Amino acid sequence: GYEHATTTEIAQRLGISEATVFTYFRGKRELCTRVVGDWYDEIIATIEAGLPRERDTRAQLEFFVQTHLRLFLTQGTGLCALVLSEGRSKGQEALGDAFAPLQRRYTAPLMDLLARGQASGEIRRDVPLRLLRTLVLGPMEHLLWEAVLQQRPVDVDETARGLLAVLYPALQAPQAELAALR
Repeated sequence: GYEHATTTEIAQRLGISEATVFTYFRGKRELCTRVVGDWYDEIIATIEAGLPRERDTRAQLEFFVQTHLRLFLTQGTGLCALVLSEGRSKGQEALGDAFAPLQRRYTAPLMDLLARGQASGEIRRDVPLRLLRTLVLGPMEHLLWEAVLQQRPVDVDETARGLLAVLYPALQAPQAELAALR
């Protein structure tokens, strides 16, 4: 884990000297924050580039959930485990404080999506955006923990469809549901 890793071990695994690590980073905290930050930048760019803004909120949310699960579970399992295990830690050397701005940037596209959904009347307005964000990301975080800890493969498409089938009715504005029934 992060706490027990040393810059010497990191340098050895990369095939470089420890001095080279310190040429670019003040320590493992800064190095780790940079690696995770670059990973988040890739994820954010993928989500923002692919988010189908011309489609309805449900289609956008489906894209977000599916992309989130795919990027975390198939392309970044090790980084996912690091973010999950260290992301809430506090203290001088802990990563939680360093990850907080990254996580806010990461959730911004979801917050925008939910805000647009509220403005269009597709997403309920009686629940604050922060709570709606937690409603979407909370179950996904639980799924990620389960997949990473048990090291079991997850059918991303099936999981995303099932999750959306549960989430969207809870997010959907009651008026939109009534209008659909009429």
